[in-house]
Amino acid sequence: MIERELTVSNRLGLHARATAKLVQVLSAYRSSATLTAKGREVNAKSIMGVMLLAAGQGTPVKLRVNGDDETAATDAIVALFDRRFDEDS
Repeated sequence: MIERELTVSNRLGLHARATAKLVQVLSAYRSSATLTAKGREVNAKSIMGVMLLAAGQGTPVKLRVNGDDETAATDAIVALFDRRFDEDS
């Protein structure tokens, strides 16, 4: 299992488009993934679950990935967060 502390840095936070992108990236991997923020843990492969976090800009989140391809899945999500979901320059 891999855990990473991330910060939502895109201006609009984990809104519908960013969440859809997150779920789409994770759908390519077999590993299970969860996100934890504000005391809630959700399935990171669920659009509705991630939206329920209501994670705005600056919100710290914990990513937990477990499975055969956990390293690749974690790297892909960390890169997505680092790129600010391709929204901000």
